Amino acid sequence: MKPVQKYTILLSLYLAQSIPMSFFSTVLPVIMRMENYSLSNIGLLQLIKIPWIIKFLWGPLVDHNARDNMHYRRWIIGSEVFYAVVIIAIGFFQLETDFVTIIVLMVVAFMLSATQDIASDAFAVRILAKKERGWGNSMQSSGNFLGTLFGSGVLLYLYTLIGWQYLMLVLAVIVGVALIPIGRYRQDRQLSKTPGRSKRIAFRDIPGFFRMPKIWRRVVLLVIFYSGLIGILAMLKPYLVDLEYTIEQIAFMTGIFGTAFGAASAFLGGYLLRRLGNKTSLRLFAFYGFLSALAMSLIALQQPGTLLIYIGIALIWSAYGLASVAIFTISMNTVRKGREGTDYTLQIVLTHLSGLLVAVASGHLGDWIGYTGLFFTEAAMGLVVTLSIGFLYHDPEQKQAQGYANTEKAPKHALIDQRQ
Repeated sequence: MKPVQKYTILLSLYLAQSIPMSFFSTVLPVIMRMENYSLSNIGLLQLIKIPWIIKFLWGPLVDHNARDNMHYRRWIIGSEVFYAVVIIAIGFFQLETDFVTIIVLMVVAFMLSATQDIASDAFAVRILAKKERGWGNSMQSSGNFLGTLFGSGVLLYLYTLIGWQYLMLVLAVIVGVALIPIGRYRQDRQLSKTPGRSKRIAFRDIPGFFRMPKIWRRVVLLVIFYSGLIGILAMLKPYLVDLEYTIEQIAFMTGIFGTAFGAASAFLGGYLLRRLGNKTSLRLFAFYGFLSALAMSLIALQQPGTLLIYIGIALIWSAYGLASVAIFTISMNTVRKGREGTDYTLQIVLTHLSGLLVAVASGHLGDWIGYTGLFFTEAAMGLVVTLSIGFLYHDPEQKQAQGYANTEKAPKHALIDQRQ
């Protein structure tokens, strides 16, 4: 299969999952407030994100007895079809009278979306050759950013035109259309099998990930890599509110302008990863993140004009886009044969959990030392991350996978060997 076909499949899959999710998690609170819902009820909406935090628990189920790429294709198509059906079902209920039912259905929808993500990540690991991973993960990151832009901007406007039920139908159609590229995929049977795979994957296989050589360095890297950016991103909207920007202005500045820079930088990140290599790119991206956080700190020292605010937003979102591509790419390099979905999902969940903790802590820290102090603290964390790359990062494929690829006596936790 040609690389462009692989990239098209991945872009469509990540758009399919991110557009509805973005709408439900960012636009729906706005609609609920317009319908005079209490802040307590709006706060309950955060519960729909739980499946994405615990999705690693059913990663082994998706990997269960997987011998080829078509196994993951079936998981993707199955979860997406049910995802679309649940979205249509949501449209038959009204926020005013069926709030609890809608929340329950949204949790189910997010479970299906998380399942699709596990299968899509495993599918991506298997079909992408190492030299293609930078661009492949650019498609993943760009799909997420573009989906957020569409889901939080265009769909809010569309809601005012066609209403709740028809908007759910539009979301379901988007999910269905995104299945066309993966539906046309056919594997090369000689290249897609996982040799020697007879043992089924179970929940007990998860701890095995943490027994791989030097894996704790990778875990630390995953936990801290976003720490110099997430706090600023989490407090960016409150900061703009305190600068007296309107809701409409903030929606454009962060939801459209910032997200667009995130998507563009994701494409750039894939190119740089391929040209410079993983370790050099990680250092470069981390250093850029440090400079971006430092720039936001200097901006917060004064009463900034709109131009400076836009510059700061562009820097922070582009740094986040680069960081996302880097994390997705190096995580693909650290998966065991036959456990691609489990291991990749586990690594991404680690970044989600650490990001959540940093976001919560940033609110408390901001109350204590203000925005300027918070932003400088984030910049300091970015510098720590930059300086730690040399110690924390290693590429397990360079030494391990080459030795494991052509032998049936591979160690129990051998890393995946790419064959396409």
